[in-house]
Amino acid sequence: MRNDHPHLPTTESAVTALRAIAAEYRLGLTVTDDIGADRTSRRTAAGVFTALDADGSLPHEAFVELDGSPAVTVQLFPEDDATITVEGVAFADVPRDAVPAFLRSVYGGLAHVRTRFFPPGQWLVVPLPGDETYKERLFGGVLSPWLARGIR
Repeated sequence: MRNDHPHLPTTESAVTALRAIAAEYRLGLTVTDDIGADRTSRRTAAGVFTALDADGSLPHEAFVELDGSPAVTVQLFPEDDATITVEGVAFADVPRDAVPAFLRSVYGGLAHVRTRFFPPGQWLVVPLPGDETYKERLFGGVLSPWLARGIR
């Protein structure tokens, strides 16, 4: 897997990149920030009112909701990764640097649903520049209008 994406060293730099993508595609954007070890979701062992990690850093996590179709949310974690949910399909462990390219693929029309008849299955496929592709299996059998439009 190639990683030719611009480096986003912090959660705030990723949020800034997401704001630019929202402006590019004329989408509304809502950001919820959680700052401090006692506020971020992966720091469950942090004591109450413990803001810093053991190394003295202040972790920053953000939850971003993009308006429009498809329904997209991005949860950015302090550990340089993200979970991107597209129409209810969650892509976990996406590197933070790849998030802008992932969203450009979704909003640019490159993301699609791949269907196989035997054995039966459907996957949401999000290709990124280079040889990088993310795939997640669709369960439930009912596709949203946006997902149904992208069947190949």
